[in-house]
Amino acid sequence: MGTGMCSRRQKGLLQTGFCLLAVVCLGSGVFLYHHLQQKVQSAEALAQKYKQQQEALSAQLQVVYEHRSRLERSLQKERGEHKKTKEDFLVYKLEAQEALNKEKVLKLLLPSLIVLISFCIQNQHEDVKKQLLDLQLQHNSLKLEHRKTLETHNQKYAQLQQEKDNEVTNLQGKCDGEPRKHQVEHGS
Repeated sequence: MGTGMCSRRQKGLLQTGFCLLAVVCLGSGVFLYHHLQQKVQSAEALAQKYKQQQEALSAQLQVVYEHRSRLERSLQKERGEHKKTKEDFLVYKLEAQEALNKEKVLKLLLPSLIVLISFCIQNQHEDVKKQLLDLQLQHNSLKLEHRKTLETHNQKYAQLQQEKDNEVTNLQGKCDGEPRKHQVEHGS
């Protein structure tokens, strides 16, 4: 009879020990779940931040496109004015040549005037071409920077997603491994 009492006590202690172990495992699981939730939330906040930065860069790029469009319209207008100026110049040249025939005195002044006007028009044309080239280079630079930023954001997002997946897999592996240990202990 004495041995039966000891067995019941040991059995009760063993059950209490298993219950405490189960409570500790459950508490650990809740703690790990809460910790993972916090990491996921911080990763989502970081992804949102990168998305906002990308949208800001897209908005800046849109402003650059609009500015470029305005400059191209200005260039077209400038070209139209240049063509008109050139036509005016040709008309002026014809009138000057007629005046040259009438007055021999203006013969020395007219070529100098024509060269000066042509030089001014060429300088103006070169300035407009240089502005267009500078804007195209700036546009290409911004486009490249935007592409690099987008690739960086995508890589960081993929890395964060991979880390999240790895943590979830590790935690699932840990959680799946612990019940098997308990089943082995219960079975023995």
